[in-house]
Amino acid sequence: MKAGLETRYRVLGLLPLVFFAVQTIHYWRFGGMGHLLWMCNLGNVLLGIGLLVGHRELIRAAAIWTIPGLVVWIIYVLLPSGFYFSTTLAHVGGFTVGVIALRRVGMDGRAWIYAFAWYLFTQLAARLLAPPELNVNVAHRVQDGWDKTFTSYWKFWLVVTIAVCVVIWIIGKLLSLIWPAKSVSEPGAVATGSEIQA
Repeated sequence: MKAGLETRYRVLGLLPLVFFAVQTIHYWRFGGMGHLLWMCNLGNVLLGIGLLVGHRELIRAAAIWTIPGLVVWIIYVLLPSGFYFSTTLAHVGGFTVGVIALRRVGMDGRAWIYAFAWYLFTQLAARLLAPPELNVNVAHRVQDGWDKTFTSYWKFWLVVTIAVCVVIWIIGKLLSLIWPAKSVSEPGAVATGSEIQA
């Protein structure tokens, strides 16, 4: 197996970008453009770019996040609010593309570090760019329902961040058992044109 990604896998990267575009249209029409900064939405951008440029660590980091993203979406959006085409496409579609991509690139032991760095980046982006009332990525205040447990946002943030670190490490470990990275691949390598199989 060559280190590069075949063209068909790279082209697959267009799908998550389409999912993000559909979400963008939805939030543009109905308001709340700050919602585009949720990890799930930005994760589609990361996955799409990772696939298009053949960057394995970006693909792996994004794929890890599709799992908790799907679970959180089911609990906090689908069950209480019902079906919405754009958000279903973003979460179910992103998860599906992530699984397909992982079957090809595999999961290595350090992908969770990249996934954790992505978490910190999206938290900072949401804190700086999203309206505080949206509380995107819980970057501004304690999540509703937890305000009696945590009187300080920063204590809440620290506990959540530690929990996130543990959860994504576990997810990365489990995925590496299901789809281990091949030893002949260079983790994190960006494929060149000569490595791509048509």
